Amino acid sequence: MKTTIYLLAGLLSISLAHASERGYAYVSNQDGGVSVINLDTMETESKIDLQAKNPRGIGVTADGKYLVTANKDDENIAVIDRASGTLIKHIKVGKNPEFIRVIKNMVFVSTEPSSKGGPPPKPGEVAQAEDDDDDKVPARIAVVDLTKGKKVREIVGGPETEGIEFSKDGKKVIVTNEADNTITVHDFKTGKLLKTISTKEYGERPRGIKVSPDGSYYVSTLEYGNKFIVLDKNFKVSRTVDTGQAPYGISFDSKGERIYVASSKEKALQVFDAKTFEKVKDIPSGNRCWHFSFTPDEKEILLACGKSDAVVVIDTQTLEKTKEIADKEMPWGVVVYPKSMGSLDRP
Repeated sequence: MKTTIYLLAGLLSISLAHASERGYAYVSNQDGGVSVINLDTMETESKIDLQAKNPRGIGVTADGKYLVTANKDDENIAVIDRASGTLIKHIKVGKNPEFIRVIKNMVFVSTEPSSKGGPPPKPGEVAQAEDDDDDKVPARIAVVDLTKGKKVREIVGGPETEGIEFSKDGKKVIVTNEADNTITVHDFKTGKLLKTISTKEYGERPRGIKVSPDGSYYVSTLEYGNKFIVLDKNFKVSRTVDTGQAPYGISFDSKGERIYVASSKEKALQVFDAKTFEKVKDIPSGNRCWHFSFTPDEKEILLACGKSDAVVVIDTQTLEKTKEIADKEMPWGVVVYPKSMGSLDRP
């Protein structure tokens, strides 16, 4: 009997070890919940019911205990026990929550009180309600303490804050504000505005923002400029780099050797040398591919393509698309655990 028990226990431990060997990817779906992808099999293993609608931003705590999503229609974030996929609670954060960054046990969530919904104006067009004072209401970055289980403060950004990043030393929060074409820098502890950088002369609608692994510079995509800008550690623009149409998510690899850009309307993941800024390759992707993540071993990239009903898998050595994982609930963002580099996260 003991031998049988030990054998069963051994088989179970082997099975569990195999199931989590490479980790898991978590995909937020605007028309559903969260898809859980087993990175060993590159197949969707399960779905998480958030009991909320239109999740977009997604993040995971450093210890892997919690998964967090920003749920637009419910004006809240969902806090999920990552291991079991069980909803723990909803926390109200404000109107139109979109982008999430998790650092330690704190969640930073962009909210857009001035957002009217619908498609953005085309380049050069004026937003329909631009004269409406409501459209000039600054966005708020809601700061949620997961230990306390509540929103503890807000940081005032520009209209329609989009991306969120932290400086390498953790002392600053950097946000992109698409509606007024600015990048703002804030004190991490107080939220005080330290600097405002206008992007209008380089391009409109700043979207993604990422610090290099060594902390020496930042890159930010300009959706209507079809380029990304490079800012030094003091947030001075040092150069611009041309991209394909409508660049959105952006990230370095963990060594800081390459920069990856999801160019949505170009239908490509573009790869650039992080020193020379020369383009390495365009990798065909799909429709409305906004956010992506490396696997923890950095052998592959998972790219969420909302209008292709798929998560595209790309080999980082060959820079070729190797697979599409079907997802018909409009995938928006993707993060992995163990944590890895990506447009929504970093280790």
